[in-house]
Amino acid sequence: MPGLYFVSDIHLGLQDPLDERLKLDRLEALFSMIRRERGTLYLVGDILDYWMEYRQVIPKGYTRFLCMLSGLARSGVEVSYLAGNHDFHLGRYFDDELGVKTLYGMQEVRHDGKLFLVAHGDGLGEGDLGYKFFARFVRNRFNLGLLTGFHPDLATALMKKLSLLSRRHKPVDMKSEPRRLIDFATVLARERVFDYFVCGHNHAERMEAVNGSGSTYVNLGTWIEGEYPYGVYDEGRFQIRKV
Repeated sequence: MPGLYFVSDIHLGLQDPLDERLKLDRLEALFSMIRRERGTLYLVGDILDYWMEYRQVIPKGYTRFLCMLSGLARSGVEVSYLAGNHDFHLGRYFDDELGVKTLYGMQEVRHDGKLFLVAHGDGLGEGDLGYKFFARFVRNRFNLGLLTGFHPDLATALMKKLSLLSRRHKPVDMKSEPRRLIDFATVLARERVFDYFVCGHNHAERMEAVNGSGSTYVNLGTWIEGEYPYGVYDEGRFQIRKV
């Protein structure tokens, strides 16, 4: 059975041109491998550092990535994109133009007899009330209509500002992960049976058994610190590898 691939928190558009080129080179290599293996890909949020969709305008800066993504989907690879707290509203462009399925919230994925619960991780568990309010405010249809009514240059500048505010609220270079998402997975494992809880968001690569339940917590890490991790489930085993 072809493998199941996961990647999160690339934050394209965040860093200097050299770092951005390196990330895209590694992402192209990953896409080529997935294409050869005929795998399935889940983009688990914050692939883009900011995104605002318009009916007639495509934001500048992501051309190479969008072409790569479209080529992967057109090659027959099934690609799903879960919105994160930076690429928080993906709209219809990815579905209609690129052939990529966009998703929001936690998803159930069944593969090879296993149940994967997949989520970016933002807004899950206890606390972080400020972000939860922000997400409800921004994803509100009326407020999205107001934002997209701005000139694209103004709205893009606003998205960059919101991204900066998010970093001030939650540092992106944490060396040890807060317990919130692990605690969430632990409570979830008491309530239902699953094999893997796969997330990102905290930028802390981690893989560990949850509460002796047979479930496993997986955090996919980030691409902004000079490493390029991705998750893969293949031949009955889940691993975090580097491109």
